[in-house]
Amino acid sequence: MTLSLKKRTRVTRVNTDADRLQAITVLKATYHDEKNWVANEQKMFLNEDLQDPKVSWFLVLVEERPVGVLRVLYELPLETYKEYGFKQLGDGVDIEAFVKSSKIAEIGRFAVLPEYRKYIVVVGALMREASKETVERGFTHYITDIFEGEKHSPYLFHTRVMGFIPVATHDVGELNCPLRRITMVLDIRAAYNRLRNSNGFVFRFLTEGWDASLHEKLRNVDPKDNTEGMLLTIARAYGLAGK
Repeated sequence: MTLSLKKRTRVTRVNTDADRLQAITVLKATYHDEKNWVANEQKMFLNEDLQDPKVSWFLVLVEERPVGVLRVLYELPLETYKEYGFKQLGDGVDIEAFVKSSKIAEIGRFAVLPEYRKYIVVVGALMREASKETVERGFTHYITDIFEGEKHSPYLFHTRVMGFIPVATHDVGELNCPLRRITMVLDIRAAYNRLRNSNGFVFRFLTEGWDASLHEKLRNVDPKDNTEGMLLTIARAYGLAGK
């Protein structure tokens, strides 16, 4: 009897150079060979990252074959962000002040081999492990970029399912892609409670294996915090979020 894809899938935090080299094979297949976004995939995941407490990489394997990778930065490269020339959406929220005053982690370098992108048990497994660690470390928000109009863009999943909200755009970045970047923010607590209230497969899958203390950290939204509402209003005004 063939095991289900979920049972053949495992996620590991990248802690060794052997793991790093496996992650780089995914980056080469996607960012280099498929997308042509980088000239040298080795530079995307430096060996120093393994000893840096401000960086976490996660690797998903199917039957021990590396098929996906994801990186979380726990210290935002704010000076690099300034070089990108962000165009803030609207005037309702001071994005720079919001970033500096909040516990925000950058989630990115999200790459999955083409044949596995449609499987939530593969893609979601990376998100589950990353978010578990992020919540354990006391971070409250994610920030990420997606390419507008890119064929395999996760934009709809990020906005409709997870609840990421567009806050800014910029035309240049680290990767060699001519498309405009949309910068998005996710309020992890708000997303958790939204998904919990729906009690659907996505919530159960993304929190599988969490202990009670993690659930307690995220349960209940502060009624005085309307940051998500303000960001969503701005995104809708610019046609970057649904009604």
